[in-house]
Amino acid sequence: MKTFPIFLTMAGRRVVICGSGAEAARKARLVLKTEAEILLVGRDLDPELSGLVASGRALHQPEADTHTFTNCALAFIATGEEDIDLALAAQARAAGAVVNVVDRPEHCDGFTPSIVDRDPVVVAIGTEGNAPVLGRMIKTEIETMLTPRLGSFVALAGRLRDAVAEAVPPKSRRGFWEWVFTGEAFAKHRRGDEHAAADMLKAAIAAGEAPEEKGLISLVGAGPGARDLLTLRAVRRLQEADVIFYDRLVEPEVLELARRDADRVYVGKEVGAHAWPQAQIDRVIVAEAAKGRRVVRLKSGDPSIFGRAAEEIAAAREAGIEIEIIPGITAAAAVAAATTRPLTERGETDTLVITTGTCRPGDDTPDWSAAARPGTAMAFYMAVERAALVEEELLRAGVPPHCPVEVIASASTPRERRLDLTLEGLAESIAREEVQSPAILLLRYSKKLAAADVPSAAMLESAPRRA
Repeated sequence: MKTFPIFLTMAGRRVVICGSGAEAARKARLVLKTEAEILLVGRDLDPELSGLVASGRALHQPEADTHTFTNCALAFIATGEEDIDLALAAQARAAGAVVNVVDRPEHCDGFTPSIVDRDPVVVAIGTEGNAPVLGRMIKTEIETMLTPRLGSFVALAGRLRDAVAEAVPPKSRRGFWEWVFTGEAFAKHRRGDEHAAADMLKAAIAAGEAPEEKGLISLVGAGPGARDLLTLRAVRRLQEADVIFYDRLVEPEVLELARRDADRVYVGKEVGAHAWPQAQIDRVIVAEAAKGRRVVRLKSGDPSIFGRAAEEIAAAREAGIEIEIIPGITAAAAVAAATTRPLTERGETDTLVITTGTCRPGDDTPDWSAAARPGTAMAFYMAVERAALVEEELLRAGVPPHCPVEVIASASTPRERRLDLTLEGLAESIAREEVQSPAILLLRYSKKLAAADVPSAAMLESAPRRA
């Protein structure tokens, strides 16, 4: 490490910005976030810098003099003229300032980091001048991870530090502060209920201890596979979880987002292997939450779409355990992304049907023929093994044999596969190509196709109903 990161106290100190154009304005925006005195040095200031001077937030000198860098903690040199930049840098160093010459890393004492600002929480990302663009990319990722309300909650906690020190015994303080930043008070604050969060903190201080944690079950949608398709809330729940129950369709890279010390329990099913019965999953997630633990039931796609969420919600409610759903990107949406074609198209497919090819043992197969109407796109989940039945039923319902069917396997993952097929011969093609689950069969029965195939459409009324 060639540079040492440090946070400087800026109140009562001066930052000098030499320059009058866009680069000087960029540095001024950064310094405005501090309590430093700002001195602008340069002629013909751009409108933004002139506005700072007019408002009284910055001082101005047309040229540097012997007093310019007095009490200067930091100097930004951005005149754009190399000889002038180097002369000003030497003058600033002689006065004891840390110098940054914009776009000239070889002449810099320090580098401006990319900053994530959740005042009083500040994250600085530096690359020692080697890759500022990468620094900004990392900043973007961290920005998405930290709630915008983080700073105000930390400020609230800071105002209560003395009260905590008086009310909470020293041996319990670490646990108390862990509760503050991981418990229900922080969750309420993130949701915008700042008054309730403050009341909870003050009640805990008055009691001299953190309240007993209540368990929570989060049914989290892991999306179709790629970890960067998770929602921010899903990532947050993974990082807060004490225990995670996941199935075989969850990609390993998604689990890498979880807390390192979280328990991870595999409850899925490989082909030919034993699966956990749903009732057993219901029991264990409720039992863990009853211990006051934060439980994540991680499901591929969206928990509300063929994710067995209803059973788990019912089990949690019966036990009096709080439960929530964190939506995920469902596989049909991933198919639209993989094919760069929307699921609905105005004037052609104005209805989207999401259905399944696999039901509980003993249940009737869904009545696909009822939905097989012109202008409808049908996404079949868990239907690879039932492709022959899908083909037979839809042909009997009058869907044209040449109706296009897109088959997308493992959408959004490195194993993604796409086949462009037709309804007639669908099952044979899937078998020949050895398509494996998870895969979506997406049939697009457009109005244009129906208009060109009137005889097949007329069969809708005469097609016999299956038992």
